[in-house]
Amino acid sequence: MHVLVVGGTGLISTGITRSLVAAGHDVTCLTRGETDAAVPSSVEFVHADRNDHDQFADQVGSLDVDCVVDMVCFTPEQARHAVETFAGDVEQYVFCSTIDVYHRPPERNPVTESAARSPPVSEYGRDKAAAEDEFFDAHGDAFATTVLRPWDTYGDGETMRHTLGTGSYYVDRIRKGKPIVVHGDGTSLWASCHRDDVARAFVGAVGNRDAYGEAYHVTGEEAITWNQYHHRVARALDAPDPDLVHIPTEHLFAAVPDRTEMLDKHFQYSAMFDNAKARRDLGFTYSIPLEEGVRRTVAWLDDHDAVDPWDSEDDDAIVDAWRETTDEFQAAVERRRR
Repeated sequence: MHVLVVGGTGLISTGITRSLVAAGHDVTCLTRGETDAAVPSSVEFVHADRNDHDQFADQVGSLDVDCVVDMVCFTPEQARHAVETFAGDVEQYVFCSTIDVYHRPPERNPVTESAARSPPVSEYGRDKAAAEDEFFDAHGDAFATTVLRPWDTYGDGETMRHTLGTGSYYVDRIRKGKPIVVHGDGTSLWASCHRDDVARAFVGAVGNRDAYGEAYHVTGEEAITWNQYHHRVARALDAPDPDLVHIPTEHLFAAVPDRTEMLDKHFQYSAMFDNAKARRDLGFTYSIPLEEGVRRTVAWLDDHDAVDPWDSEDDDAIVDAWRETTDEFQAAVERRRR
């Protein structure tokens, strides 16, 4: 098939482009032309701003493609324009959504594709859910719709997650044995998936009639606590056992609101997502264990001199303040119990 990847140079989409070529598809990528990507030389490129609807339609109008893989649709307005642009001209539309469409905390784990999507966990999740609805409304009339919902995806060009975001300085702190801030008691569950595994699921959806009109989870399958996560990252990097400093989540929200948006919307919740449907229909496999994925990701960061120093953020100030506070609390309790 001739596949158009809209946004072909991002984290997941670079993996998708490579995997599509390896599977024998002809691939064209539509990007803004601002980012280079290491993709096969056979890949054709066209350039347009997704939000300039006329320019976007002009650029894709002359392309004879069978399937669109859309990695950069974030709003229902963008989805409606995509339907107008491609209706009747392509066989299949594969939309990259997100597990953020689901309400959290979930009613039950593991979460299946039929779980409640409201109230939304974030504006981002609300808009992605509305975009899904636009594409599913078009299914069967404009084209066949397939929706994939990744979760936390990492790999070359990305960093590793941690309680206070995605700053690469976390890698240096792990390596040097510096204290690591962990929300709560560190026992909420998390699961990351390497982008190459996610990409292969997208390729498995292309031209797959079993996937027409369906939505799928494409997420990690190592359901581990945040404590275990940090220990595995350290083990992967041959670093000392991490010094984990547990701070109640609500205190982090209050003390450093500028650094806890991801914690608020994502990290604080235990949520596992059932990939059985993707394994059945798309041939999805979780083949890259976390420690191997960490080594690959950090190797890329090292090669690109992209690991910031351990003290480039104010984590030590947060740790010191918390430890002083807990010392004062313990001393106050001891005084009152005498």
